[in-house]
Amino acid sequence: MEEKIELRQYWNVLRKRWMIVVALPIIAALTSGVISFLVIKPVYQASTTLIVGKKAAESGQAASQILDNSVLLANQQLAKTYATIAQSRTVEQNVIKDLNLPLTTERLDSMISVNPVKTTEILEIQVTNTNSELAASIANTMAQEFSKAVIEIKKVDSVSIVDTAVIPDKPIKPNKTLNVLIAFVVGLMASVGLVFLQEYLDNTVKTSSDVEELLGIPVLGIIPDYELGK
Repeated sequence: MEEKIELRQYWNVLRKRWMIVVALPIIAALTSGVISFLVIKPVYQASTTLIVGKKAAESGQAASQILDNSVLLANQQLAKTYATIAQSRTVEQNVIKDLNLPLTTERLDSMISVNPVKTTEILEIQVTNTNSELAASIANTMAQEFSKAVIEIKKVDSVSIVDTAVIPDKPIKPNKTLNVLIAFVVGLMASVGLVFLQEYLDNTVKTSSDVEELLGIPVLGIIPDYELGK
């Protein structure tokens, strides 16, 4: 019974200030929508994958040796080395020069992510940019310049491009729908919290039930409101 009374009280509080409960989430969602759709620039991601050929000295190994787990593990460790070479200052400077980019190597480096694909010898180069065509161009040029650098430095046979980067047609961020949904939920939670805070701070007596709750005594009667002379 007490739980029902408490729930009824909560519902009455929300109903009394329903405009806040409704308006705040809508305002938050609309604001997030405007920012996501009109203010924030979309960011695109293009990626290319490569696989590095073995050293010439290793090319004569037997097939059983090549498939050996220790050899595979060594090649995976080499992939981490190749990732460092791919994101080196020398490679990035050559990319800037090839594409005539008005960027510093530090700025270009912040757009690039080079990682070995798990349990494989494949490298993945990812480039993010607000220009989808530029992102694809940088990724493909990175692959070309890396190929030249790793062949020269590690004396490998070749570097094969598994997948070239294509121009992305959809941005990876912002996630407009998710942003609007999160803003609505946060706005709803904030509005409910604000309503109960206002109710907690409101110590005025408006009804007979407020008197009973505040003083702990029953109300014996109510004096009607009327104007003198009528």
